[in-house]
Amino acid sequence: MSKLIEPFQIDIPQSDLDDLIARLTHTRWPDQMRDADWRQGIPLDRVKDLAEYWRTEYDWRAAEERLNRFPQFTTEIDGQRIHFLNVRSSRQDALPLLITHGYPSSFVEFEKLIPDLLERGFHVVIPSLPGFGFSAPVGEPGWAMGRTARAWVELMARLGYEHYGVHGGDVGSAISGTVSGLDGEHVAGVHIVTDPYTAAASATFVPWLADKLNPEDAIDKLALQRMEDFRRNDSGYLAIQNTRPQTIGYGLTDSPAMQLAWIAESFDSWTSLPIDTDQLLTNISVYWFTGTGVSAARFLYEQAHSQDWGAPPSVPQGYSVFGADATVRRLIDPAEGTHWVEHDRGRHFPAMEAPEQLAEDLSVFFDGLR
Repeated sequence: MSKLIEPFQIDIPQSDLDDLIARLTHTRWPDQMRDADWRQGIPLDRVKDLAEYWRTEYDWRAAEERLNRFPQFTTEIDGQRIHFLNVRSSRQDALPLLITHGYPSSFVEFEKLIPDLLERGFHVVIPSLPGFGFSAPVGEPGWAMGRTARAWVELMARLGYEHYGVHGGDVGSAISGTVSGLDGEHVAGVHIVTDPYTAAASATFVPWLADKLNPEDAIDKLALQRMEDFRRNDSGYLAIQNTRPQTIGYGLTDSPAMQLAWIAESFDSWTSLPIDTDQLLTNISVYWFTGTGVSAARFLYEQAHSQDWGAPPSVPQGYSVFGADATVRRLIDPAEGTHWVEHDRGRHFPAMEAPEQLAEDLSVFFDGLR
């Protein structure tokens, strides 16, 4: 296995941009029921507005130039191409921080967080999950959370980082926790972001999280209701990707309107503070130009059919809870003495919604672990 680390620059061919414009121009739009709302999916007007902005005003070349200011690399680990950012702080006491994104996100989620982290004394390492963006294609089954965590441990060793922190949200939180369990000798601590949606979704699919809830307790009853609401109203995308990712992949790969709607729905539903439309479209563009809508969906399929959960965290843990309410801690139930910070604003993507608050939380947690 090659341990070669190669510099990487994003350079999407102009023909791909021209093709995107042509496909958006000739989109065949569905109809919509009168007085339709979000209950049946992202509304038609919302997708049309985003698609028209993507087609006529959004500037991919400007986004490409901004992203290429961050040092990027690729390397092969366990037979898989891995793309990653490795952005080093000028501070002598800088702590390497391994950040893992979730679905349907990418390294683009952290674009506005990185400069603040550099000033606060972090070297920032952000890999693209296998099958996501420029960490593609995926050549074989088995790339779920546990295998990814082992690849991240190898990546940090390959970069020469012997003492580092880990951070993540969404599926990135589970991968980060697993990294800390696998490599506790080198990991200073693990920091996780969560919100009521993530907590309810996690408890829905991880039975032992819900087993401790008492349906007679008022707070536990609310948590159980949140879980049921997720099952009934918000789990459709996950059910499809956990069972038939290939089928949805034809639309995601052939239609930019489909890829746009599929991702924008999650960002619209899972945020409570405004996010930059250009940043959202940059994230979607990475999926589109790399054709990784289907392989990213397969990552969730692989995890749904995997028993490889790696190892639990064995280092200090920190949590930043956005849109906090009393149900979250009941569902997550961290160990006594866990670093816990609650924010009443923001939700699932705080690196885009509230990057300053997230950077402050990371600084406070890890400053005591350097």
